[in-house]
This record gives sequence, C-alpha cells and structure tokens, in this order.
Amino acid sequence: MAYDRYVAICKPLHYGSLLDSRACAQMAAAAWGSGFLNAVLHTANTFSLPLCHGNAVDQFFCEIPHILKLSCSDYYLREVGALVFSFSSAFGCFVFIVLSYMQIFRAVLRMPSSQGRHKAFSTCLPHLAVVSLFVSTAMFAYLKSPSISSPSLDLVVAFLYSVVPPVLNPLIYSMRNQELKEALWRLMT
Repeated sequence: MAYDRYVAICKPLHYGSLLDSRACAQMAAAAWGSGFLNAVLHTANTFSLPLCHGNAVDQFFCEIPHILKLSCSDYYLREVGALVFSFSSAFGCFVFIVLSYMQIFRAVLRMPSSQGRHKAFSTCLPHLAVVSLFVSTAMFAYLKSPSISSPSLDLVVAFLYSVVPPVLNPLIYSMRNQELKEALWRLMT
C-alpha cells in the first residue's frame, strides 16, 4: 500500500507502467513467500519443543510466547534464527514504508493547492494509521517485559494487532468512496 500511494502521488504519470499486473504479482508473491517462510520457521521451532508444563495455553490466541512458556528446554537459542529473520523482514518493511511516506509527504507539502494536499493526505493517513496500530501493538506484544505480562493484557494486545487492522482496512479504504459515505450517512440519520 505504501508503494501504491508513493507511485500514485509522486509518479502519477508512470502509475500504469510501475504498478502493472506483473509488478503487483511480484510484490504479492514476495509478501506471501516471506510470510510463509516466517510461519514455517516459527512452526517448526515451536513443534520441535518438548512441553513439560502441559499443553494448555491460557490464551484465546495460540501465540509463540505462550507456547514457549510451556517448554522445558532452552528455547532462546532455538528461536534466535527465526527471530532474526522475522525482525529483519519486519524492519525492512518498516524502513520501506517510512521512506515511502517521507517521499510522499515531501511531494504533498510542495503541492500548491490546499485541496490537492487534503486529498493526498486523506488517501495516505488511514493506511498509516492502520500500519501504526499494527506495528505498535505487535512490538508491545513481543518486546514487552515478562513482568508486565498478564493473560487479559496479552489477549487485548493480540486482538489489537491481529483482528482490528484487517477489520479496519475495508472500512477505511471504502470510506473514500463518496457513494458509500452518503449511504452510511443516510443509514445513521
């Protein structure tokens, strides 16, 4: 989405050539491939752990930190490779998003029309808000100290980063559609 916004705002005349179906397929394949590899690495590490504290997870979401608490082995060394890959992948995406939005904001702030700036910001800010919600809650979930961990806090944080962004995406991006806004307004009044 950040690259789509970047091309649409910073290189609008090249949009069709830069984001053709082949480019979209390559970006989707890269995202799915890295996500699949990340999932396989964590799943293989997790399923190879011996569990000595039972197999019941005190959580609605069966997340890796909760499964690692049930293990009786030294899991930190086993998870280093998967965590390095995950962190590198996430950090690379984060840097790409930040650089894209820096270029976008630089281009938008140079626009002479306030209406054009408003339209560009209204296109970008919802995506940035959803990404920020996802990144901040995921970072909190995986980087917080175990001393502040509680089952209810873990559930809320996991819900915030795994359920809320996918639910918000269709709402946010469809709210740019004027017909949908008018229908929603009529429904509410």
